[in-house]
Amino acid sequence: MVVEVDKAIKRKIGDRTYYFCSESCARTYEQPEQELRAMKRRVALALLGVVSVAALRVLALLGLVVAIMTLKIVGISALDLALFIVSTPIVWVAGWGIHRGAYKALKNRAINMDVLITTGVLAGWGYGVVSTFFPALGSEGYGYLEISIAILAFVLLGKFIEETIRRKSAAAIRKLLELQPTIARLLKDGQELEVPIDDVQVGDVFVVKPGEKIPTDGVVFAGYSSVDEKIITGESIPIEKNVGNEVIGATINKTGLLRVKATKVGEDTALMQIVRLVEEAQAASAPVQKLADRVVGYFVPAVFTVAAIAFTFWFVTSGFSTAFLVLLAILLIACPCALGIATPTAILAGVGKGAEYGVLLRGGEYVENIGKLQIIVLDKTGTLTKGEPSVTDILAFEGYNKNEVLEFAAVAEKGSEHPLAEAVLKAANKAGFNISDAESFEAVPGHGVKASFRGRVILLGNRRLMEENKISLKGQTESHLTKLEEQGKTAMLLAVDGEIAGIVSAMDTPKDNAAEAIKQLQDMGLEVVMLTGDNERTAKAIAEQLGIDTVIANVLPWEKVSVIKKLQSEGKVVAMVGDGVNDAPALAQAHVGIAIGSGTDIAKETGGIILIKDDLRDVPRGIMLSKATMRKIKQNLFWAFVYNTISIPVAALGLLSPIIAAGAMAFSSLFVVSNSATLKLLKL
Repeated sequence: MVVEVDKAIKRKIGDRTYYFCSESCARTYEQPEQELRAMKRRVALALLGVVSVAALRVLALLGLVVAIMTLKIVGISALDLALFIVSTPIVWVAGWGIHRGAYKALKNRAINMDVLITTGVLAGWGYGVVSTFFPALGSEGYGYLEISIAILAFVLLGKFIEETIRRKSAAAIRKLLELQPTIARLLKDGQELEVPIDDVQVGDVFVVKPGEKIPTDGVVFAGYSSVDEKIITGESIPIEKNVGNEVIGATINKTGLLRVKATKVGEDTALMQIVRLVEEAQAASAPVQKLADRVVGYFVPAVFTVAAIAFTFWFVTSGFSTAFLVLLAILLIACPCALGIATPTAILAGVGKGAEYGVLLRGGEYVENIGKLQIIVLDKTGTLTKGEPSVTDILAFEGYNKNEVLEFAAVAEKGSEHPLAEAVLKAANKAGFNISDAESFEAVPGHGVKASFRGRVILLGNRRLMEENKISLKGQTESHLTKLEEQGKTAMLLAVDGEIAGIVSAMDTPKDNAAEAIKQLQDMGLEVVMLTGDNERTAKAIAEQLGIDTVIANVLPWEKVSVIKKLQSEGKVVAMVGDGVNDAPALAQAHVGIAIGSGTDIAKETGGIILIKDDLRDVPRGIMLSKATMRKIKQNLFWAFVYNTISIPVAALGLLSPIIAAGAMAFSSLFVVSNSATLKLLKL
């Protein structure tokens, strides 16, 4: 569907403006952001309420504005009435989502955490209201209105922290869709016509200029260029494209003008295949059920059973008033604030600690899986390697030295836009050369370049360029060339005035700290696997340098997720480390996705752990931090359950007043927060 911009509904999300046909479409697309904003408003309201009632109590305790505080309005003190006015909208507006969740759970004959929270909050608030308006019926009503909103504030803050850390999965899909150009330049009747990408049909011919993204999958109809396909295939060096070669939508045309005939559009393109794989993987790898949720299935019914038995016993032996206070004490002390914040506070502390090292944790489910990790799979291009070619070898023959070979190669490549030319020029600049312009320059598609400099003819390219110019390779040259190619390097032959002068080779080299990081992972007992769309020869050459034994090469983007699924089907817990769009489905499918911060936004959206710096040593650091965070989560949950196990029977015996029970509940929450904060002392 094409939406007219001037009539469309506009929404600015992130750094991009979106256009929708209706408000309902806009709301559907915005739903993750809207829900997070609504949750933020509820948390702010609850916290504002806590601060307000605390301020009122402080004023009363200090004896300030005594006349106002002791003023009676229809028989009710101004302070109590103010507390009622502040607490009521917080309990019913900020807490409405929890109350609604409790209602739905009961309607479905289930008892969950929402039921217990709602019961505790409404019991405290209800008793406070009765004590405010009917003092004779609630002699111990002091403080219950404040307690009810404090419970809500703890729970809502915990939920908000957790939801904020775990980013919305919809954002990953959105980032993928943004890769595709919105406009295509169709060629019709000899004229170029810009049309929305949705209007492109199979068989249409479109024009792609240098530097532009290719709108959709197709076949080159006319022209020659090199295309950067790294974002889709993971291939580090751009691929030369000539008539008849296939091109992929969303990849970048680097050098020449291309006319392309569309072969796949819409849902059939390679990019949309990746989108579908990410959607499927995220749906399949939904968050694991938390330990707290598993226990709640037994804990909540047990609390209500104990409360009912205690109420019945005290009602028979001491009457309704005592029985109700015992019931209230049980419900307040059992209110699961500590359970609700056990995971998010530990995760938040872990995020704070990780920020010191450039490691970001995004959710408890990933932290839980880290402890069970067996295999870690790493993408090659951009993750283990720098993601761009650089000069690795310079060989000189026939009386030339290495500096002369590099200078001639740089002069020849100065007029070229090929990525290998960029690598040669960088090497020459690093060596301190002032690179002169060639007197003439000619790019030979698929072969190399030809230039003249100071009256000498320079050729730089592959074997075919030498063969076409009738320059033979001697035995020693051929031997060196073969050896370099076997190492996965791209070797360029340099000929000057018809004679081979040297060889310049380049490849995508490993990152500086990659070998050290791999050794640390192996020392942790993890099996390390390299996964790449690059050719097997190049992949094995990199793996040998890094000490990686297992290599899976020639894997297309949509096949990477199948490799992860296969490992998972063998019962193994798998982590995937990647940086590109082509890694996104595998990152989403893995038990733990680890995204390199220097990579694409899509990779970071689908990763459970994000490495902010481009340093692979942060992978083992992230694993250590995750394990430490999981230990804190377990300690917090253990404390919360032990606290309830001990305190609920004490309350049932009538040994705790409701106000002391509420105080104990608050203390347990503070203990959880303090225990989580000790993560700051962790050394990675």
